[in-house]
Amino acid sequence: MIRVALVDDHAIVRDGIKQMMALTEDIVIAGEAANGAEALRLLEDCACELLVLDMTMPGVSGVDLVECLRQRFPAIPILILSMHNDGQTIARAVRAGASGYVAKGSKSAVLMEAIRVVARGERYLDPAISGFVFDLGKDQADAPGDILSKRELEILRKIAAGDSLGKIADQFHLSPKTVSTHKMRIMQKLDIANNADLIRYAEKHGIRD
Repeated sequence: MIRVALVDDHAIVRDGIKQMMALTEDIVIAGEAANGAEALRLLEDCACELLVLDMTMPGVSGVDLVECLRQRFPAIPILILSMHNDGQTIARAVRAGASGYVAKGSKSAVLMEAIRVVARGERYLDPAISGFVFDLGKDQADAPGDILSKRELEILRKIAAGDSLGKIADQFHLSPKTVSTHKMRIMQKLDIANNADLIRYAEKHGIRD
């Protein structure tokens, strides 16, 4: 069962999504929030495998909220559900750490598919969104900073320098488990399977202390 945390400032949107999920056998709402501050409090106690997040809400929202959530809860993938479908917004969301992006005008089946794909640890881009190519391979070859978050780049830099996960955790005041999760997500984003290849990637792209 995929447990989803839902964050959107419009109650009618949340209600509609909950009705969609009620028709599935493998997706349930584990909790909901109406803004960024509520989302942070929700995820402190909510056991979920995925966060569905609106990009535009009162208070902290958009890229700032995505980056904050990625740093605080790195093990929870973020699926953006937004009315904005321009390439610049999508690219900024991906760079901030979102694992998927769905336009609010899309059919319910698209959102359900996106939830299942992102919950498996994969990436998803709404096929209805045009003008932006979600080419992970090109991004990772040309510009690591376009795919990895600031914190992920910092951790990759320390790994490339030979620091242990425990030492990195101490340097960034994180738990070793959180650093390990960051490392796992870095390897997933870059499609890298082992530590040696990760270090070679960092050296190739000049990511060193």
